Amino acid sequence: MDIGEIKANQGKINVEGEITEKDKPREFDKFGKKGKVCNAVLEDDSGKIKLTLWNDEVDRVNKGDKVKITNGYCSEYQGEKQLSAGKFGKLEVMKE
Repeated sequence: MDIGEIKANQGKINVEGEITEKDKPREFDKFGKKGKVCNAVLEDDSGKIKLTLWNDEVDRVNKGDKVKITNGYCSEYQGEKQLSAGKFGKLEVMKE
């Protein structure tokens, strides 16, 4: 699938792209558990999308990395599409 084909509230997304931006991670405390979240931008030839990185994904992914999302999910926040590996998906950093 190409990034340009992703629609809001779509699941079972399998996509590959390059991380072209990565924000500073934020820490949060929810239900007594601490975690990290970070926004990044995933890009391919068809477009780009905001990618939300959670917890261990934050440290594994860096700007310039090629990543593969398997069974990802796209939500929408304030009119902007946001892709995430989610609870059932997987994010892999591909070796060059």
